[in-house]
Amino acid sequence: MRFSFPFARWLPEYQQPGVVRADLLAGLTGAIVVLPQGIAFALLAGMPPHYGLYAAMVPCIIAALFGSSRLMVTGPANAISLTTMALIAPLAIPESEHYVVLVLTLSFLIGVIQIALGLGGAGKWVEKVPHSVIVGFTAGAAVLIINSQVGTLLGIEIARGTNVLETIKQTSAAIYQGQWRPQVLTLVLITLVTMRLWKPLNRWIPAMLVAVIVGSIALVVLERYVAEFSGIRKVSAIPGALPPLSYPVLSLEHLQLLFGPVLVMTLLASTEAMAIARALALKRNDAFDANQEFIGQGLANVGGSFFSAYPSSGSFNRSGVNLAANAQTPLAAICAAVFLLVILIFVSPLAEYLPYAVIAALLLAVAWNLIDLGQIRHEFRSGAHEWIPMVITGVGTVTISLEWAVLAGICSAAIAKRIHGSAK
Repeated sequence: MRFSFPFARWLPEYQQPGVVRADLLAGLTGAIVVLPQGIAFALLAGMPPHYGLYAAMVPCIIAALFGSSRLMVTGPANAISLTTMALIAPLAIPESEHYVVLVLTLSFLIGVIQIALGLGGAGKWVEKVPHSVIVGFTAGAAVLIINSQVGTLLGIEIARGTNVLETIKQTSAAIYQGQWRPQVLTLVLITLVTMRLWKPLNRWIPAMLVAVIVGSIALVVLERYVAEFSGIRKVSAIPGALPPLSYPVLSLEHLQLLFGPVLVMTLLASTEAMAIARALALKRNDAFDANQEFIGQGLANVGGSFFSAYPSSGSFNRSGVNLAANAQTPLAAICAAVFLLVILIFVSPLAEYLPYAVIAALLLAVAWNLIDLGQIRHEFRSGAHEWIPMVITGVGTVTISLEWAVLAGICSAAIAKRIHGSAK
């Protein structure tokens, strides 16, 4: 029963005071954070905007119920979205009906392979990934999160997917030429200060949720009385609809077209999810079953393909929000999906008051919390066989694709360990 329904392991915890409350509030915060992210990621994937929100619903619930991770949130993610566009755009026109069918079929096929990997015991190889590689990956992912938000934080236009060096170059030019907006940075600081001041009360109401409310209200007031604050970008109108039913088209033509993309996407989605899940497990000293996580991710993608969800994986952004909001169990991720649905049905017009700068401030705080300086110092003190793989993985995460960064880290760890063993 526990293998099929790992969620049952956490049911007894709901008898403890404050657990359900913490998860409900963390879920509400996560739902608010995913509103602008889901839309942006869908556009990155070449899908109609609302499909990013669909990907944050059913897959999120299924992965929470059947996966091993206590805190990871599954749904649309940056790397997955970019790769979807890169692989499927040559096969069909983005946002077209044919494109959507191909992408939903891609979700189904990725899920089938992930389930097979989990049932086949492939998770044992994931569990052998050295801790130093996970530390490097986490720090590198934090840099990527910050990099993706720099334009929003300063009110300048930087295309999504821009690498770190190009972001630095464009940011420096914009500041030098006076093209950035100090008003946006002011709103970011209001959000961050609110979060910091509310931190002692985080156990009652998550500081991130309070910061979202305060930041949004602050902009409404400032726009009314200070003309310079007008025009700060907010979340656009969101369709208040349930995910429509869909189905994969498993014709021979589609299977031939998607053979290569399925292999690449399965590698990327699985690598990203496993690295995030294990990093979160280490942070909370939780048990982690990679085979069960394979199955959970696979079921999420298979199930999502029938509810208009494009390929999903673990989200470092929203998982970090879940951690920072003091979530205790997978109920937080389930609540995030349910609250998102409620928001879309009943209060979607209010989303138009949510500034992107406020969300960017939250993600900046999330990224900072993901960088474990104490653990990084520990790896450096442990010797070259530990810090070299950590550095290679971290640098690789920032400069190359995530799956190759992790692979480079694993290979360097094996070589460093062999050399260290020979030296002894």
